[in-house]
Amino acid sequence: MQFSLSKECILVQPAGSSAIVVFDIDGVIRDVGNSYRRALADTVEQFTHGAYRPNQADIDALKAEGTWNNDWEASQELVYRYFEAQGIDRSAQIVNYEAIVTFFQSRYRGTDPVHWNGYICHEPLLLQSAYLQGLTQSGISWGFFSGATRGSATYVLEKRLGLKPPILVAMEDAPGKPDPTGLFQAVRQLEVRDQLTANLPVLYAGDTVADMHTMKQAQIQQPDRSWIGVGILPPHLQEQSADYRQSYSQKLTEAGAAIVLPNIEQLNPDQVAELVGSAIS
Repeated sequence: MQFSLSKECILVQPAGSSAIVVFDIDGVIRDVGNSYRRALADTVEQFTHGAYRPNQADIDALKAEGTWNNDWEASQELVYRYFEAQGIDRSAQIVNYEAIVTFFQSRYRGTDPVHWNGYICHEPLLLQSAYLQGLTQSGISWGFFSGATRGSATYVLEKRLGLKPPILVAMEDAPGKPDPTGLFQAVRQLEVRDQLTANLPVLYAGDTVADMHTMKQAQIQQPDRSWIGVGILPPHLQEQSADYRQSYSQKLTEAGAAIVLPNIEQLNPDQVAELVGSAIS
């Protein structure tokens, strides 16, 4: 599903909110199968001198470990693991992290630092701003917490979706997932901006094990509030077998997802109400 929207959209939250929904971005708001993941594969191929290019299943397997939300670090780790498989201990390897970041960004953002011309320019969007407006009209406050850089996240939210200004906690603003600090920051900003009642239930929609682990950590650290993980199947799974999709869904469920949906727009107001009701009953 692809949408191209350019009109600015300012969505004002009404009083009387019933819940908070916080969205991850990559794999939830935008399809990164041919952008972030492609840049990751390019980077690993580059730093293994063309010997190894990870496929989608390889990347899924790494991310299923729950600690590789940062794609720069994931790229470096896959390079280390390739050479370890060749009998070279990682302590003997020189895999310069800054060089990995620079190469990755040259593919993802492109070669022009001002007018981006990389893979990011062609990411299909997975929702319409009308979906967010529907949440707003139903008394659901929403924002974003992502491991993407602020520049990348702002590009999709403001330039592509036309949201002005969204609540956003990005890579530069908080520790990486599964640390829930950034999630807490997004929730607090929404509470202040929208003058919300204390301790409203929070749903976090993400597509990785790390996203679901983030919700579990949030529940441990702030047990007075309901924290509900919503797993979203990333678009690249549509190319995989039913068994593979089921396996991916099971991993999200085992990591803490209360439900796994094939598309973020299925997390509609009725679904939110049902999940909240189940969590507090």
